[in-house]
Amino acid sequence: MLTINCTYCNYKGKEMILLQSPKNVPLNIVFRHLQFVVYSNTLKGWYMPKDKVLLQQLIHATAAIATVNIANLMLTTKAISIEISNKMAVVQHQRLSTDNIAQLELFLQALLLKGYSASTIRTYKNEFCVYLQTLKEVPAYSLTTQRVKDYLQYCHTALNLTESTIHSRMNALKFYYEQVQKKEKFFWEIPRPKKRIILPKVISEEKILKGLLSIENLKHRALLFTAYSAGLRVSEVVSLKVTDIDSDRMQIRVENAKGKKDRMVTLAKATLQILRDYFIEYKPTHYLFEGKHQQEHLATRTAQKIFQQAYKSMQLPASISFHSLRHSYATHLLENGTDIKFIQELLGHNDIKTTLRYTHVSKKELGKIESPLDKIMRQLSE
Repeated sequence: MLTINCTYCNYKGKEMILLQSPKNVPLNIVFRHLQFVVYSNTLKGWYMPKDKVLLQQLIHATAAIATVNIANLMLTTKAISIEISNKMAVVQHQRLSTDNIAQLELFLQALLLKGYSASTIRTYKNEFCVYLQTLKEVPAYSLTTQRVKDYLQYCHTALNLTESTIHSRMNALKFYYEQVQKKEKFFWEIPRPKKRIILPKVISEEKILKGLLSIENLKHRALLFTAYSAGLRVSEVVSLKVTDIDSDRMQIRVENAKGKKDRMVTLAKATLQILRDYFIEYKPTHYLFEGKHQQEHLATRTAQKIFQQAYKSMQLPASISFHSLRHSYATHLLENGTDIKFIQELLGHNDIKTTLRYTHVSKKELGKIESPLDKIMRQLSE
């Protein structure tokens, strides 16, 4: 029996599963009948999205003629080859010392094996590389806590980095010294800068509705209705699968969201009706909102452009973005009397403090406060 070896690969900027097997006509026929399996001349082989459900479908469809070997997929949650390739590109560009090239490799390996998300790995890698480049020939493992303090002071005073950037850099360095070098409590003596408290950008209920109803394209309308009515991040709404919509229980399943958590959110009746109309017209097969190809979901950048198109005529502040739908959802729930703990669960926040930000922008609470000026003017008119 044939063996199909599955390995991760980075293709067109996305993580895919490369299917490697001897040339076989019956197997190629099976691959062609599977809509999510595609042949690439560049890769010189077949590939498919990284998806557990689709992988099971592949195993079932090829069971009569081949064994699917997924051992390589079990090594890490990410493709080591992608990160090593990226690491080498960074090394060649920045000319790190030999010692620090080795430290970068250990750093990336630890992030991969601990299952950090792709975005976190990318952020940590970039911050750590900037640090290594600054050190030049000095090995990263040789620095004392005081030397790291001096470096962070340099970031503050000479580079004028924002608090957010310094926090990211400190997180990367903390991971390296405590998780890779095993220097416990290395960062206990290093104070963190205060983070700026940024209030969520909220759109009024009236303008939310006006924007949603102005969308003529059914797919675009379904996308934004789903995002707002369930308080979803842009990455969450584009990653939804058809099977995530549970119309019987009126819920939406959000899988592998931020922090690698699954959660259930409410499916609004109005959204369900639009999704039914959308499903009849577009007939999505796997992802609810498909991209150019059926095996790919809509790009987050495309979703953001759809939002901008819908709300550009309302003269909203430039800082308003797709994520403002999520902020507005939470604020409107609070103003309508929903308990803050329920809002925390719906949004998937670990810390209640994150959710409490919405109390600062809720007009329900602010509306109870009378300005001293209004009180004085009211007393004068009495």
